[in-house]
Amino acid sequence: MVNDDRAPASISAAQKWAITLTVMVVAFMQILDTSVTNVVLPHLQGSLSAGLEEVSWVITSYLAANAIVIPATGWLTSLLGRRRFFLLCATLFAVSSFVSGVAPDLTTLIVARVFQGIGGGPIIPLSQAILWEIFPFHQRGLAMAVWGVGFILGPILGPTVGGYLADELSWRWIFYINLPVGVLGFFMASIFLFDSPYQQKRVRIDWWGLALMIAGFGCLQLVLDRGEREEWFDSSAIVTLAIVAVLALTAFLIRELTTPDPVMDLTVFTDRNFATGAILCAGIGFGFFASMLLVAVFSQKLLGYDAWTSGLVLAPSGFGNILSLFASGLVTRMDQRLMLAFGCLLNAVSLYMMTSLTLGMDYWALALPRLIQGFASGFIFVPLSTLTLATIRRDKLVNATAAYSVMRNIGGSFGIALVTTLLAQRSQYHQATLVSHITLWDPETRTRLAHWAGHFLTQGSDSFTAERRAVAMLYRETIAQAQLLAYADDFWMLTVLFAAIPLFLPFMRRIRLEPRVREGEVATEPARAHAME
Repeated sequence: MVNDDRAPASISAAQKWAITLTVMVVAFMQILDTSVTNVVLPHLQGSLSAGLEEVSWVITSYLAANAIVIPATGWLTSLLGRRRFFLLCATLFAVSSFVSGVAPDLTTLIVARVFQGIGGGPIIPLSQAILWEIFPFHQRGLAMAVWGVGFILGPILGPTVGGYLADELSWRWIFYINLPVGVLGFFMASIFLFDSPYQQKRVRIDWWGLALMIAGFGCLQLVLDRGEREEWFDSSAIVTLAIVAVLALTAFLIRELTTPDPVMDLTVFTDRNFATGAILCAGIGFGFFASMLLVAVFSQKLLGYDAWTSGLVLAPSGFGNILSLFASGLVTRMDQRLMLAFGCLLNAVSLYMMTSLTLGMDYWALALPRLIQGFASGFIFVPLSTLTLATIRRDKLVNATAAYSVMRNIGGSFGIALVTTLLAQRSQYHQATLVSHITLWDPETRTRLAHWAGHFLTQGSDSFTAERRAVAMLYRETIAQAQLLAYADDFWMLTVLFAAIPLFLPFMRRIRLEPRVREGEVATEPARAHAME
């Protein structure tokens, strides 16, 4: 294997960082829009005269479109060319954002969100592949870290910006804000991006593989997104979608392994580092997406924060990630597995801190674990992508980053589905347990009832009404405590998950930078990183 420090010499340093800024701007727009709609569903209900179940399809349609198009990113790039495909995605995303903003009814909005998901899905894997190609190995850590700032800030600013715009202006502005960013990203991409010299042109279309991919990934995303609302397998629709997903994905895997022109080249999974890293990425995506959802829901439902304040709770994570940028300089100088282990264990600490939730905890008690988690993420994503992608051939990079993104998104979808389901089930369990221990003969119960009865008597209620309202308040407190214990259970599960990830790191090989090619020597093949046990 040869030195990877000779990545495209014809690209100047200024152009490399201009390309980095370009893909970061467009990626940030896509990530921001993934989370921004969560906080405006009540506004959509009132404006479009729809129920919560109907407006939730605004989110589901986007996620399903994402799930369908991301696996095909490598194939579409080889079919259309990298630059043209990136520009097409940015244009489709911006135009569909405008249509979403002016949508007169819910149907138009959902259709526009489908096209928005199709345009936004490939941007992340494309961005990763571009950065991995244009930077030499010793600079990739810093490039991915800088790009990752936009990746981290998107879901943090999404609820904050979305809540503010919806409250102060209109829900339509959460889509309008994409337009100037989209136009800027389009012109920057037009100027700085170029087609990859390593990408092989596709001439044939695997229609069977394409159809199975759409059916399989689309149905899987619908199952994960709608399952908890539909009581999972008590719903015939969810059962049908799950069967179609399993059959279609099984047929898709068989098809892609046997056809000479696959939509998604699965041979990248024969690389030991990539296969292990992709699986770990799914687990890490599971934990990160689930923990962010839990914090947002807990702060709004149990602590009564509005969308703006809930977004501010997540903000320290972005600041912590910026603090950890220095870790990118270590990724080529030390064992990436040690960095990843440190990041996962530090993230486990931040999640462990969240197992001590109380209904009286203040903002900083929530913000400190987010700061630690953001700092830990700098030691997770950069070394993980280095370990996973460094030994992949450049002509397979787009396909590999697409598969990597698929695994992260599937992990995140499973994480959100599982923690929300466990939250409901554990709340019911803890509620039943707590209620069974509440009796009128218990001194603490009598003291609490007397406190509430006295409170309502001072407000003018008669003794009978005050006692009835005191019982109701005691029941509400019991439910709140049951939910609190359920959140703690979820955070315990995520703590164990991140604490266990380092156990699998010995299956990956450390990536080393080989010595630079000496003057007068001739490189004989495209650069590739060197993996060592």
